Amino acid sequence: MDIFSITGAAYIVAALLFILSLAGLSRHESAKNGLTYGIVGMGVALVATVAGTVDASEFIEDRPLVIGLLVAAVVVGALIGLWRARIVEMTGMPELIAALHSFVGLAAVLIGVNGHLEGSHFELDSLNNIHEAEVAIGIFIGAVTFTGSIVANLKLSAKMSSAPLMLPGKNFINVGSLGLFAILTVVYVAVEEGTGQDIVLAVLTVLALALGWHLVASIGGGDMPVVVSMLNSYSGWAAAASGFLLGNDLLIVTGALVGSSGAYLSYIMCKAMNRSFISVIAGGFGIAAPAGDDKDYGEHREIQADAVAELLAGASSVVITPGYGMAVAQAQYPVADLTAKLRAKGINVRFGIHPVAGRLPGHMNVLLAEAKLPYDIVLEMDEINDDFPDTDVVLVIGANDTVNPSAAEDPSSPIAGMPVLEVWNAKDVIVFKRSMAAGYAGVQNPLFFRENSQMLFGDAKDKVEEIVRHLGD
Repeated sequence: MDIFSITGAAYIVAALLFILSLAGLSRHESAKNGLTYGIVGMGVALVATVAGTVDASEFIEDRPLVIGLLVAAVVVGALIGLWRARIVEMTGMPELIAALHSFVGLAAVLIGVNGHLEGSHFELDSLNNIHEAEVAIGIFIGAVTFTGSIVANLKLSAKMSSAPLMLPGKNFINVGSLGLFAILTVVYVAVEEGTGQDIVLAVLTVLALALGWHLVASIGGGDMPVVVSMLNSYSGWAAAASGFLLGNDLLIVTGALVGSSGAYLSYIMCKAMNRSFISVIAGGFGIAAPAGDDKDYGEHREIQADAVAELLAGASSVVITPGYGMAVAQAQYPVADLTAKLRAKGINVRFGIHPVAGRLPGHMNVLLAEAKLPYDIVLEMDEINDDFPDTDVVLVIGANDTVNPSAAEDPSSPIAGMPVLEVWNAKDVIVFKRSMAAGYAGVQNPLFFRENSQMLFGDAKDKVEEIVRHLGD
């Protein structure tokens, strides 16, 4: 059996492991096994690819150079990956993922450019045309993913405003760019190899880079969790396009898995946010920028940790709704201690998780699992919303937009129609925040001024630890 047959078999094994990985990651209980399948699958794919490349390089004059570059790329990539994995905080995961997506997009662009420079050398003109179409499509998807991911990284890391970019005729810009891309692709395939084709491809690449930037810049902060998922899908299709250019079956399969799963996750999240899927992937089509809210909601009421502890001690049912603020404060561990202490007193404690809590799909679930909280008390929004009227105390820890009653009660609100955790229906609501600032979507939250709501200001971790101390043994 030659090396190419072994590589092909290894690719099939790797593809199956990736499918098992996705299946495992779909549930808390099997997530660790799913991660293991993914790691092993990627290891198999990497070893098979390196072995196949080394074997094929014997027909190349500069074989030592090729092998040296290959080893250097693997080592450098591994070192950077290990470094980033060791230093990244959970709060930094969204922007890190966006950055990684940009690398996939850039790789697709470079592979497409290489395919263009090598040219097509098939005997049939139809096959040459297919190759050139693959080059154009691969570069377009990769370039959109590259700049779109950079914008997402900048927004998520607060290095640029989270407000949507509202250029005049932005919808026409997006749709027109897609139409122009189709025309340029046809022209690129029709033009003979040479300077003319180089110019057409350069224009197409610049168009795609600009479109990727505009698409994500046009999406507001409230929709950024969907954007991360959407870019994950784009990176998958970019990888699949690269697979077609390289004739690599595993890259095609893996890209299709990532692309389709990312698209489906984006669709689920859009449904959860009452957003149009086409609207979001088209760059916030039809969504107006949030206007400043100068409405007078009255005065908020403050509460101290000792009073919160007393309130919790007298409760029979408590629901905790975490948000990005909990992740920033790293409060999941004292929250786990608080949960254990309350449950030991016979108090029914559960968690309500909004589908887009945090800035990454599943962000809060991962944090709570990290703190060893039982899976059976962590409930999704649809499972917990009907129980709030029978809940004594709700602790809103670092959440804002996902518990905003304006979404349900104010048709003029920028987040109107977005399903939220209806915490205001509980008997008492305690909101943990550092200040009265608006949430990531830039919308004021009337919950803070409700008669049954009280604000506990300060670092969430410190305040939860203080509550635990006041509860005693």
